[in-house]
Amino acid sequence: MLCPGGRYWLMLQMSVNSEPSAVPIAPGARTLAQLREGEAGVLDRLDLPEDIARRLMELGFLPGHIIVPARSAPGGEPRVYRVDGSEVALRRETASRLILRASNDPSVL
Repeated sequence: MLCPGGRYWLMLQMSVNSEPSAVPIAPGARTLAQLREGEAGVLDRLDLPEDIARRLMELGFLPGHIIVPARSAPGGEPRVYRVDGSEVALRRETASRLILRASNDPSVL
């Protein structure tokens, strides 16, 4: 979409749920919290309230993007995730609401 000043803006359709677990997880799919350190996953959707999902999307947690868990704090929480060239720390509760594509999905990587 071309906007004033000749700049292009990318329009994204955000798919979020106002209620937790409103959409079931597909067989073979996992959550971000279930990935081991260094294991890559492709984000499928954010099962979070709109305001939280919007903020995470601003930080790079967009469907289709590859996310890699990195290090975590001594107690295991929060955990750092690498996404889109940045490192972002998330609590396990939040990471468990980020749904990844099923590992048998041919378009995963």
